[in-house]
Amino acid sequence: MSPPPSGADASLRIGEVAQQVGVTTRTLRYWEEIGLVAPSGHLHGGCRLYSPVEVERVARIRDLQSLLGFSLAEIRVVLDTDDVLDRLRRAFREGARTDRQQRLLSEAIGANDRLVERLDSTLRRIEDFRLERMAKAERMRARAAELELQAGGPVPIGQA
Repeated sequence: MSPPPSGADASLRIGEVAQQVGVTTRTLRYWEEIGLVAPSGHLHGGCRLYSPVEVERVARIRDLQSLLGFSLAEIRVVLDTDDVLDRLRRAFREGARTDRQQRLLSEAIGANDRLVERLDSTLRRIEDFRLERMAKAERMRARAAELELQAGGPVPIGQA
């Protein structure tokens, strides 16, 4: 393969992507191994090259994982949904026949609905966990108040 082109569309090597996005090269290789991301090509020595589109995908995976706490399985669902939507957009741009556009649109709606269901389930679990923690905090506060009454004064928080 020839060297990456210069300019805004230049591909990046795996180390450059890792540094830019804030992950390790080992992480990128693992994500490639499980099919979450794929380099656009390789150099003579096998060095992976990533296009700007793939760099965006890597950043999206990292954000879904670190900012939202998604598991890799959940991230796969999000990415699969995005892939369906991308195929739909390409078909519309390419002027696909109406019946193909309808099939793709139906597939995209289904994929998006499944993703929303998973997000709703995750949000319910988060809310359940939040309520559990709030109840625990209330029990601790009640116990601290009991100890305060028994001791005849406030109990330092670190010792409650």
